[in-house]
Amino acid sequence: MRIVYDVTPLSLPRTGIGNYLRGTLAGLAEAAGAEHEIVALAVTGPRGLRAIPEALDGIPVTRKLRLFPLARAWRTAWSRLGRPALERLTGRFDVLHFSDWWYPPQAGGLRTTTIHDIIPLRFPEWVHERTVRLHGAKYREAARSCDLVFVNSAFTAGEVQDVLGVAAERIRVAHPGVDPIFGPEGRRVERGHPYVLALDPGEPRKNVDVLRAGVRDIELFVPSGYVTDDQLAALYRGAAVFAYPSRYEGFGMPIVEAMASGVPVVASTHESVDEACGDVALRADPDRPEEWAAALERALAERDALVRRGLEWAREFTWQQTGRIVLDALVAAA
Repeated sequence: MRIVYDVTPLSLPRTGIGNYLRGTLAGLAEAAGAEHEIVALAVTGPRGLRAIPEALDGIPVTRKLRLFPLARAWRTAWSRLGRPALERLTGRFDVLHFSDWWYPPQAGGLRTTTIHDIIPLRFPEWVHERTVRLHGAKYREAARSCDLVFVNSAFTAGEVQDVLGVAAERIRVAHPGVDPIFGPEGRRVERGHPYVLALDPGEPRKNVDVLRAGVRDIELFVPSGYVTDDQLAALYRGAAVFAYPSRYEGFGMPIVEAMASGVPVVASTHESVDEACGDVALRADPDRPEEWAAALERALAERDALVRRGLEWAREFTWQQTGRIVLDALVAAA
């Protein structure tokens, strides 16, 4: 098969969705081997043409990276107009997997995408208005036209069925993997005293204020600005505990990354992170600071046992497995 996989979002510094996109593509390419051709497609501007090749480094795919002036406007117009078919740009293909950034028309082949979460529909007040417009259009298109919709958790699968009305038989769950950079060995951030690590990219749903109200007798460290994977791995390794009080996630990749890095995790009791936590992470109500204080104290007391269990749990999540699930689903449906 010839599988066209849209990588346009790799134009930007990678966070959760970008890491999932790259990791899945790497796993898919490995699973495909020489039997199937994987084509990495991007319609992007000058910044993307610089960033995407670096993001694809080491992944054995055919690259079709096209420079368009005013690329965002081109993608939006092409999606809305519905012509010409993408094959004019890529040649014939058997499968198209489009991203969150656009939904190009196609003349033939299987039509697929991934929905990472439905936050813009469930909680539009948590995101920028442009995100609501962009993702809302993509979600509607996915529900209308996709033969398969991939999701990163069974929780998100239920949300896609409930909110978008996509039938269960059109949905496939492919849990994320953990990049090898997240491991217990390597550089660690030392602050001269134990610290609780939390992440706050400026999104209200991350709910870091509950920690500011509940953490006591230990430093709460929340890094500012963009954090690279190298930096994040070092922060995980150096932390006494990683706290993740999010109110809603598609999966909750940092939970497993932290476990893979050898740090105990205390996470929100919201069901959206159940699959990341397993029965390993300690849990606390996202609205109760006193529960976070108690859970963090317990995590420190039981740290060695929690680290051992977390390392074992994190080994279950690999990008090779994610790619194999995606490829098997595509082959079965094509």
